[in-house]
Amino acid sequence: MLQPPLGIDKFELDTPILCIDLDVLESNIRRMAGFMRERGKAWRPHEKCHKTPAIAHRQLAAGAIGVTCAKVSEAEVMAAAGVRDILIANMVVGEPKLERVAALCREADLIVACDHFAQVEPLSAVCRRRGVTCRVIIEVNIGLDRVGIAPGRDTLELARAIDRLEGVELAGIMGYEGHLLRVEDLGEKRRRIVEAMNVLVHCRDALRESGLNCDIVSAGGTGSYQITADCEGITELQAGGGIFADPMYQLQCGVTGLDYALTVLTTVVSRPTLERAILDAGRKTLNPDHQMPLVKDQPDAVPVRFSAEHGELRLGPRAQDLKIGDKLELIVGYADFTTVLHDEFYGFRQNRLDVVWPILGRGKIQ
Repeated sequence: MLQPPLGIDKFELDTPILCIDLDVLESNIRRMAGFMRERGKAWRPHEKCHKTPAIAHRQLAAGAIGVTCAKVSEAEVMAAAGVRDILIANMVVGEPKLERVAALCREADLIVACDHFAQVEPLSAVCRRRGVTCRVIIEVNIGLDRVGIAPGRDTLELARAIDRLEGVELAGIMGYEGHLLRVEDLGEKRRRIVEAMNVLVHCRDALRESGLNCDIVSAGGTGSYQITADCEGITELQAGGGIFADPMYQLQCGVTGLDYALTVLTTVVSRPTLERAILDAGRKTLNPDHQMPLVKDQPDAVPVRFSAEHGELRLGPRAQDLKIGDKLELIVGYADFTTVLHDEFYGFRQNRLDVVWPILGRGKIQ
């Protein structure tokens, strides 16, 4: 497919396409970086919301110390684009992936998460064989009950075991307070996040008292970073999705001070009734499961249903003049599940096409 000419008006483009307001994106990046800096925290943003090195480099230029990735293949994309400091915040299991991790250690300053000795011992063996050293961070279960080793004695014993291995280097600990993102009462949310972060800090203290390294204490998703950043002892935050400031974060998690940056441009293709409009953007274009999208500049048009190739709007009186062929922007409800459906981001300034970025991390799930 030929790339449209730069400078073309957004509403002249074919639909559906995934759009970034570059001015808003850059403002959100600056605000997040400044927020961390003011609180003395390092910023290691998670890349799963965009999977695009061009955006990662903008975050680094604003002050991020590195990036967080979910998979080895995502880390490979970032390293190939010149990103050096990379945390894989996931367990890496299996000889093929471990070989790739060892190879990455020659290109980047890598950190790999673990929560069991059975993950670290094979990594140590591969790294020794390949003549490299990989940093390791222990994920502690601070209440999410997904992955993570139990805090206290279990964490300390794993840290001691890692410290005895060659080919790996203990860098610290991490935890994710994802179970607390949607706590509605702000005071209750703050109290519970502080408690969860204190669990991490106590683990750090135990490691240090045993003579073990724990320079990194990593936490903080977008839905909680504005609280977690105030917690003493946390050294870095992984919040990444705030660069798009999805409605899920603002409406469900109470995130403030950021603006919507990511939309899908779509076309009205049918008007079956006065109160209903059908769009050419369905579930193959955006994922509505975590949070329904919003219609930009059309508060009387409400998305109510998405099938494979169609989106349905319920129209109030102020939106019932929509016609077949009209174009609308849907503010993406949750970027992480929508970005992966697209090959490119189309970046705009004042509705003029400024750049097209390939989403190089799309499909990188290994």
